[in-house]
Amino acid sequence: MQFLFKIYQRLTWLSLDVVLGSMAGMLFFERALRVELNWQEYALLGMAVWCIYTADHLMDARKLAVEHAEDRHHFHLIYQKPLLLMLGIVGCIGLYWAIKFFGFSQELFFGAGLGVVILAIMLAVRKLAAKQARLKELSSAIFYVIGISWLPWYEAPAIDYTWTAFGLTLLYMGLAYLNLIMLSSLDKESDSESGFSSIATLIPQEKLNPRIHQLAIGLMLVALIGLLLVNSLYRIFPGLVLVMLLVHYLSFFKSGSSPEQIRMRMEIAFLIPAILILL
Repeated sequence: MQFLFKIYQRLTWLSLDVVLGSMAGMLFFERALRVELNWQEYALLGMAVWCIYTADHLMDARKLAVEHAEDRHHFHLIYQKPLLLMLGIVGCIGLYWAIKFFGFSQELFFGAGLGVVILAIMLAVRKLAAKQARLKELSSAIFYVIGISWLPWYEAPAIDYTWTAFGLTLLYMGLAYLNLIMLSSLDKESDSESGFSSIATLIPQEKLNPRIHQLAIGLMLVALIGLLLVNSLYRIFPGLVLVMLLVHYLSFFKSGSSPEQIRMRMEIAFLIPAILILL
Protein backbone atom coordinates (compact mmCIF):
# COMPACT_ATOMS: atom_id res chain seq x y z
CA MET A 1 0.00 0.00 0.00
CA GLN A 2 2.84 2.40 0.85
CA PHE A 3 4.42 1.65 -2.52
CA LEU A 4 1.16 2.48 -4.32
CA PHE A 5 0.85 5.68 -2.32
CA LYS A 6 4.36 6.71 -3.41
CA ILE A 7 3.40 6.09 -7.04
CA TYR A 8 0.28 8.22 -6.54
CA GLN A 9 2.40 11.04 -5.06
CA ARG A 10 4.65 11.07 -8.13
CA LEU A 11 1.61 11.13 -10.43
CA THR A 12 0.19 14.04 -8.41
CA TRP A 13 3.42 16.01 -8.42
CA LEU A 14 3.67 15.57 -12.20
CA SER A 15 -0.03 16.60 -12.58
CA LEU A 16 -0.73 13.27 -14.29
CA ASP A 17 -3.67 12.59 -11.97
CA VAL A 18 -5.33 15.78 -13.29
CA VAL A 19 -4.55 14.74 -16.87
CA LEU A 20 -6.21 11.33 -16.45
CA GLY A 21 -9.18 12.88 -14.62
CA SER A 22 -9.59 15.43 -17.42
CA MET A 23 -9.61 12.73 -20.07
CA ALA A 24 -12.22 10.77 -18.10
CA GLY A 25 -14.25 13.99 -17.81
CA MET A 26 -14.15 14.54 -21.58
CA LEU A 27 -15.36 10.95 -22.03
CA PHE A 28 -18.27 11.82 -19.71
CA PHE A 29 -19.31 14.73 -21.94
CA GLU A 30 -18.62 12.79 -25.14
CA ARG A 31 -21.13 10.15 -24.11
CA ALA A 32 -23.62 12.63 -22.60
CA LEU A 33 -23.66 14.65 -25.83
CA ARG A 34 -23.59 11.55 -28.04
CA VAL A 35 -20.55 12.42 -30.12
CA GLU A 36 -17.51 10.39 -31.15
CA LEU A 37 -14.07 11.84 -30.48
CA ASN A 38 -10.75 10.56 -31.79
CA TRP A 39 -7.98 9.34 -29.51
CA GLN A 40 -5.85 12.23 -30.79
CA GLU A 41 -8.29 14.71 -29.26
CA TYR A 42 -7.92 13.02 -25.87
CA ALA A 43 -4.13 13.09 -26.19
CA LEU A 44 -4.16 16.79 -27.12
CA LEU A 45 -6.45 17.58 -24.18
CA GLY A 46 -4.09 15.72 -21.83
CA MET A 47 -1.09 17.64 -23.14
CA ALA A 48 -2.88 20.99 -22.83
CA VAL A 49 -4.00 20.23 -19.26
CA TRP A 50 -0.51 19.09 -18.28
CA CYS A 51 1.03 22.28 -19.69
CA ILE A 52 -1.44 24.55 -17.88
CA TYR A 53 -1.09 22.81 -14.51
CA THR A 54 2.69 22.48 -14.77
CA ALA A 55 3.04 26.18 -15.65
CA ASP A 56 0.81 27.05 -12.69
CA HIS A 57 2.86 24.95 -10.25
CA LEU A 58 6.13 26.34 -11.59
CA MET A 59 4.90 29.89 -10.97
CA ASP A 60 3.88 28.92 -7.44
CA ALA A 61 7.22 27.23 -6.79
CA ARG A 62 9.12 30.47 -7.46
CA LYS A 63 7.83 31.80 -4.11
CA LEU A 64 9.26 28.92 -2.09
CA ALA A 65 12.52 28.29 -0.28
CA VAL A 66 14.51 25.11 -0.85
CA GLU A 67 13.69 24.01 2.72
CA HIS A 68 9.96 23.90 1.92
CA ALA A 69 8.21 20.68 2.95
CA GLU A 70 8.25 17.91 0.35
CA ASP A 71 5.10 18.21 -1.76
CA ARG A 72 4.05 19.02 -5.32
CA HIS A 73 5.30 22.63 -5.03
CA HIS A 74 8.66 21.49 -3.64
CA PHE A 75 8.93 19.00 -6.51
CA HIS A 76 8.46 21.83 -9.04
CA LEU A 77 10.97 23.99 -7.16
CA ILE A 78 13.70 21.34 -7.18
CA TYR A 79 13.10 20.19 -10.76
CA GLN A 80 12.04 23.49 -12.30
CA LYS A 81 14.70 23.47 -15.05
CA PRO A 82 13.90 20.00 -16.47
CA LEU A 83 10.18 20.70 -16.04
CA LEU A 84 10.53 23.97 -17.96
CA LEU A 85 12.30 22.05 -20.71
CA MET A 86 9.57 19.41 -20.72
CA LEU A 87 6.92 22.16 -20.75
CA GLY A 88 8.48 23.72 -23.84
CA ILE A 89 8.80 20.37 -25.62
CA VAL A 90 5.27 19.19 -24.81
CA GLY A 91 3.83 22.60 -25.70
CA CYS A 92 5.57 22.69 -29.09
CA ILE A 93 4.65 19.08 -29.91
CA GLY A 94 1.06 19.72 -28.86
CA LEU A 95 0.79 22.85 -31.00
CA TYR A 96 2.30 21.12 -34.05
CA TRP A 97 0.06 18.07 -33.56
CA ALA A 98 -3.06 20.23 -33.13
CA ILE A 99 -2.32 22.15 -36.35
CA LYS A 100 -1.67 18.91 -38.21
CA PHE A 101 -4.81 17.23 -36.84
CA PHE A 102 -7.33 20.10 -36.95
CA GLY A 103 -5.74 22.25 -39.66
CA PHE A 104 -6.34 25.98 -39.46
CA SER A 105 -9.97 25.38 -38.53
CA GLN A 106 -12.44 26.86 -36.09
CA GLU A 107 -11.65 24.06 -33.61
CA LEU A 108 -7.98 25.03 -33.57
CA PHE A 109 -8.58 28.76 -33.15
CA PHE A 110 -11.30 28.25 -30.53
CA GLY A 111 -9.17 25.82 -28.53
CA ALA A 112 -6.09 28.05 -28.71
CA GLY A 113 -8.14 31.11 -27.80
CA LEU A 114 -9.67 29.28 -24.85
CA GLY A 115 -6.21 28.29 -23.62
CA VAL A 116 -5.00 31.90 -23.83
CA VAL A 117 -8.08 33.15 -21.96
CA ILE A 118 -7.62 30.54 -19.21
CA LEU A 119 -3.95 31.47 -18.77
CA ALA A 120 -4.78 35.19 -18.74
CA ILE A 121 -7.46 34.72 -16.08
CA MET A 122 -5.15 32.51 -14.01
CA LEU A 123 -2.53 35.28 -14.08
CA ALA A 124 -5.10 37.95 -13.25
CA VAL A 125 -6.48 35.95 -10.31
CA ARG A 126 -2.91 35.35 -9.13
CA LYS A 127 -2.26 39.13 -9.14
CA LEU A 128 -5.48 39.77 -7.23
CA ALA A 129 -5.13 36.73 -4.98
CA ALA A 130 -4.88 38.65 -1.71
CA LYS A 131 -8.11 40.56 -2.38
CA GLN A 132 -10.07 38.09 -4.52
CA ALA A 133 -9.02 34.69 -3.14
CA ARG A 134 -12.57 33.34 -3.55
CA LEU A 135 -12.23 33.71 -7.33
CA LYS A 136 -9.31 31.30 -7.55
CA GLU A 137 -11.25 28.10 -6.90
CA LEU A 138 -14.44 29.25 -8.64
CA SER A 139 -12.72 30.38 -11.85
CA SER A 140 -10.53 27.26 -11.90
CA ALA A 141 -13.58 25.00 -11.59
CA ILE A 142 -15.50 26.82 -14.34
CA PHE A 143 -12.63 26.84 -16.81
CA TYR A 144 -11.64 23.26 -15.99
CA VAL A 145 -15.08 22.02 -17.03
CA ILE A 146 -15.20 24.33 -20.06
CA GLY A 147 -11.80 22.96 -21.06
CA ILE A 148 -12.84 19.29 -20.91
CA SER A 149 -16.32 19.77 -22.38
CA TRP A 150 -16.00 22.38 -25.15
CA LEU A 151 -15.02 19.91 -27.87
CA PRO A 152 -17.97 17.54 -27.21
CA TRP A 153 -20.25 20.61 -27.10
CA TYR A 154 -18.73 21.91 -30.34
CA GLU A 155 -19.20 18.64 -32.19
CA ALA A 156 -22.64 17.82 -30.77
CA PRO A 157 -25.65 18.32 -33.10
CA ALA A 158 -28.04 21.09 -32.10
CA ILE A 159 -30.69 18.53 -31.15
CA ASP A 160 -28.51 17.43 -28.22
CA TYR A 161 -28.32 20.97 -26.80
CA THR A 162 -30.80 20.06 -24.09
CA TRP A 163 -31.48 21.34 -20.60
CA THR A 164 -30.27 17.97 -19.34
CA ALA A 165 -26.88 18.48 -21.00
CA PHE A 166 -26.61 22.04 -19.65
CA GLY A 167 -27.60 20.81 -16.20
CA LEU A 168 -24.96 18.08 -16.24
CA THR A 169 -22.32 20.65 -17.21
CA LEU A 170 -23.29 22.93 -14.31
CA LEU A 171 -23.38 19.96 -11.93
CA TYR A 172 -19.88 18.93 -13.02
CA MET A 173 -18.71 22.49 -12.38
CA GLY A 174 -20.20 22.24 -8.89
CA LEU A 175 -18.29 18.98 -8.33
CA ALA A 176 -15.03 20.58 -9.53
CA TYR A 177 -15.58 23.58 -7.23
CA LEU A 178 -16.31 21.31 -4.28
CA ASN A 179 -13.09 19.40 -4.98
CA LEU A 180 -11.03 22.59 -5.08
CA ILE A 181 -12.37 24.10 -1.87
CA MET A 182 -11.94 20.76 -0.09
CA LEU A 183 -8.33 20.64 -1.29
CA SER A 184 -7.90 24.26 -0.22
CA SER A 185 -9.10 23.34 3.26
CA LEU A 186 -6.68 20.40 3.41
CA ASP A 187 -3.78 22.60 2.26
CA LYS A 188 -4.54 25.58 4.50
CA GLU A 189 -1.49 25.23 6.77
CA SER A 190 1.03 24.66 3.98
CA ASP A 191 -0.50 27.45 1.86
CA SER A 192 -0.30 29.88 4.78
CA GLU A 193 3.34 28.97 5.46
CA SER A 194 4.20 29.42 1.77
CA GLY A 195 2.34 32.70 1.39
CA PHE A 196 -0.28 31.35 -1.03
CA SER A 197 -3.79 32.81 -0.97
CA SER A 198 -6.88 30.63 -1.22
CA ILE A 199 -10.43 30.52 0.04
CA ALA A 200 -9.22 28.56 3.09
CA THR A 201 -6.67 31.23 4.04
CA LEU A 202 -9.38 33.88 3.74
CA ILE A 203 -12.28 32.19 5.54
CA PRO A 204 -11.75 30.67 9.03
CA GLN A 205 -11.89 26.88 9.11
CA GLU A 206 -14.87 26.85 11.48
CA LYS A 207 -16.88 28.80 8.89
CA LEU A 208 -15.51 27.17 5.75
CA ASN A 209 -16.14 23.53 6.65
CA PRO A 210 -19.89 24.02 7.30
CA ARG A 211 -20.13 25.75 3.91
CA ILE A 212 -18.33 22.82 2.29
CA HIS A 213 -20.77 20.46 4.01
CA GLN A 214 -23.78 22.45 2.79
CA LEU A 215 -22.45 22.60 -0.76
CA ALA A 216 -21.73 18.85 -0.82
CA ILE A 217 -25.22 17.98 0.47
CA GLY A 218 -26.83 20.42 -1.97
CA LEU A 219 -24.97 19.01 -4.96
CA MET A 220 -25.80 15.43 -3.95
CA LEU A 221 -29.49 16.33 -3.69
CA VAL A 222 -29.39 17.95 -7.15
CA ALA A 223 -27.66 14.87 -8.59
CA LEU A 224 -30.22 12.58 -6.92
CA ILE A 225 -33.12 14.63 -8.27
CA GLY A 226 -31.52 14.53 -11.72
CA LEU A 227 -31.12 10.77 -11.42
CA LEU A 228 -34.84 10.42 -10.73
CA LEU A 229 -36.14 12.92 -13.28
CA VAL A 230 -34.01 12.66 -16.42
CA ASN A 231 -34.76 10.42 -19.35
CA SER A 232 -33.48 6.86 -18.87
CA LEU A 233 -30.99 7.47 -21.71
CA TYR A 234 -29.21 10.08 -19.54
CA ARG A 235 -29.73 8.52 -16.12
CA ILE A 236 -26.25 7.09 -15.82
CA PHE A 237 -24.67 10.56 -15.98
CA PRO A 238 -26.17 12.16 -12.85
CA GLY A 239 -25.63 8.74 -11.26
CA LEU A 240 -21.89 8.92 -11.95
CA VAL A 241 -21.68 12.48 -10.62
CA LEU A 242 -23.58 11.40 -7.50
CA VAL A 243 -21.04 8.61 -6.88
CA MET A 244 -18.18 11.08 -7.36
CA LEU A 245 -19.80 13.48 -4.90
CA LEU A 246 -20.31 10.70 -2.37
CA VAL A 247 -16.63 9.73 -2.61
CA HIS A 248 -15.69 13.36 -1.93
CA TYR A 249 -18.10 13.68 0.98
CA LEU A 250 -17.13 10.41 2.67
CA SER A 251 -13.41 11.02 2.11
CA PHE A 252 -13.49 14.54 3.52
CA PHE A 253 -15.95 14.21 6.40
CA LYS A 254 -16.06 10.55 7.38
CA SER A 255 -12.74 8.84 6.67
CA GLY A 256 -10.47 10.14 9.44
CA SER A 257 -7.54 9.65 7.05
CA SER A 258 -4.51 11.84 6.49
CA PRO A 259 -4.82 14.83 4.15
CA GLU A 260 -2.79 13.07 1.45
CA GLN A 261 -4.99 9.97 1.60
CA ILE A 262 -8.11 12.14 1.40
CA ARG A 263 -6.61 13.98 -1.58
CA MET A 264 -5.81 10.68 -3.29
CA ARG A 265 -9.39 9.39 -2.93
CA MET A 266 -10.92 12.62 -4.19
CA GLU A 267 -8.63 12.74 -7.22
CA ILE A 268 -9.33 9.08 -8.00
CA ALA A 269 -13.04 9.95 -7.94
CA PHE A 270 -12.54 11.91 -11.17
CA LEU A 271 -11.54 8.67 -12.89
CA ILE A 272 -14.99 7.14 -12.26
CA PRO A 273 -16.42 8.29 -15.64
CA ALA A 274 -13.85 6.00 -17.28
CA ILE A 275 -16.31 3.18 -16.56
CA LEU A 276 -18.24 4.46 -19.59
CA ILE A 277 -15.58 2.79 -21.78
CA LEU A 278 -17.12 -0.54 -20.77
CA LEU A 279 -20.71 0.46 -21.54
